[in-house]
Amino acid sequence: MSKLRRHLSGNTSNVVETKNLIDIKSQTGNLYESIAIVARRANQINISLREELHNKLEEFASHTDSLEEIHENKEQIEISKAYEKMPNPAILATQEFAENKIYYRKNNENDLFR
Repeated sequence: MSKLRRHLSGNTSNVVETKNLIDIKSQTGNLYESIAIVARRANQINISLREELHNKLEEFASHTDSLEEIHENKEQIEISKAYEKMPNPAILATQEFAENKIYYRKNNENDLFR
């Protein structure tokens, strides 16, 4: 298991749980800003996981385009199943936000950047 996957899904449940909106709002003072921060972090996690998955699947890819050689690659299937079992990036980002593991800052009064 890669370092990124171990770090992200170490103690995270795969099940969506309801969160207290007051707790989410309390970190930034604005619920919509908090949700925007979580959404941006979820996008970052999703991009990194997708890149990692494509790199791993590329190792096992067959580069022949023959119709006779279409077969199931068991290594690719196992890797794909492992990534499907991982928690959703939005769940991971929400947990990081709740644990104050996300750094964010405001550049202007109307801008919110990660």
